[in-house]
Amino acid sequence: MNIEKLFNKEVMSLDTYIMFRLKEQTAKLKDELTSRNRAPISLSMGAPTANPPKALIDRLKEILDEDGIHMYSTPKGESYFRQAIAKRMKNRFGVEMDPETEIFSLVGSKEGIANLVRFITTPKHEELEKDVIMVPDPCYASYLQFIQCSGAKAYPMPLTHENNFQPDVEQIYLQAIKDGYKPENIKALFINYPNNPLGYSASREYVQSVINFCKKYDILLVSDAAYCDMYFRKEEKPFSIFELDGAKDIGIEFYSFSKPYAVTGWRLGWVCGNKEVVGRFGKGKSTIDNGIFKALQKACAEILNSEEGDKYIEERNKGYARKQEIMVKGFKELGWPIDEKDVPHTTFYLWLPIPKRYDSAFKFCEDVLKKSGVVLVPGNAFGEHGEGFFRLSYVCSDEQLQEVIDRFKADGFTFN
Repeated sequence: MNIEKLFNKEVMSLDTYIMFRLKEQTAKLKDELTSRNRAPISLSMGAPTANPPKALIDRLKEILDEDGIHMYSTPKGESYFRQAIAKRMKNRFGVEMDPETEIFSLVGSKEGIANLVRFITTPKHEELEKDVIMVPDPCYASYLQFIQCSGAKAYPMPLTHENNFQPDVEQIYLQAIKDGYKPENIKALFINYPNNPLGYSASREYVQSVINFCKKYDILLVSDAAYCDMYFRKEEKPFSIFELDGAKDIGIEFYSFSKPYAVTGWRLGWVCGNKEVVGRFGKGKSTIDNGIFKALQKACAEILNSEEGDKYIEERNKGYARKQEIMVKGFKELGWPIDEKDVPHTTFYLWLPIPKRYDSAFKFCEDVLKKSGVVLVPGNAFGEHGEGFFRLSYVCSDEQLQEVIDRFKADGFTFN
């Protein structure tokens, strides 16, 4: 069969998602690495490795025996699920959300963002005719693939130390117009704080300025808040865009159960915000899936505002803070120029420059994998401005993290 004739050119140009490529590459090297006492240690995937809260698992087991629990749900989400989300938004951020009109369930926030991109863009082949979505650079790699697959244009907003990882969105917008893109085709602007892959957050003043910009130019603001519950210091506690003036006029926000409750395989999330956008998004979703397994919705609705759930998040964050200390201390010993005052105390990521003797992030990560068995992610997998950096996820055991540092020392991977 002629595959190129079958699939559209956008899909034909896609490669396998970077994390799965790394997983495949690691699997091929596993036996050889293990024979050299360098069994693979993965610091690539941003996924908790701990078990979910015991109360959540126990409650799910009970719910599985309830009558009707195995039948179809609804794409919108069961009423009790949306009501629990509304309560969580109030408890966590102090914001009011109507569970009937401003909240919609997702089969994971990744699915929701992918479908949103499909719904708000129209595939076009001429470059300057394309719909445009402004995205951080570096960014969650899937943003770029979602947009590419939809026949749209991802216009980069560089995140750099120089701009404190808070780019001037109006200046970038005007540059896009200067480059020839049509103002009416600039559909949305994505923000992601705390950020993947960098871990950095933004100030309230900055996010308010982004809200004001989006209102000025009638652009949808899309906030990806997947890491909002991952913070180690109260002064760095993440906030919702809806705590700020005017956000509901032009904004929606995506949330995930995966990171705070370690249920990455369950696939639950939600989108909330502007009721017209949420409502129209929901109509599109209703043609695609039949909603989340009701047992998962019910168990997660109960953990969302529970003492057990909050305690679990608190304890996991303490663990991540300890893991971050291990990695920061270790890489400083290896010569990395880390100023601890600048290290963000959010997410489970560390974003570091490649050693001076390398000019390619890909080459550095490849060498580390082949020699030391440590799986890192090259920074340019997250966008052009990620070249020269790498990301690691400190999600494995403390002992494995220390083993990573020990292998780097033994195998000569220092910064200088």
